[in-house]
Amino acid sequence: MAEGLSDKVKGAVNKVKGEAKDQWGNATDNRRLQAEGKVDKAKGEVQEKVGEFKDRH
Repeated sequence: MAEGLSDKVKGAVNKVKGEAKDQWGNATDNRRLQAEGKVDKAKGEVQEKVGEFKDRH
């Protein structure tokens, strides 16, 4: 179960980091930073789903 929790925490961190990058990129009109933020958020969502799967199996 610890593996699943670890993945969920990492996913949450990546989602927060991605949201920050996305918002900062939007505020500074930096499209590259916005794109990086969106990628980080998506990565975080996947990590959280992996953690949920590991917890169930």
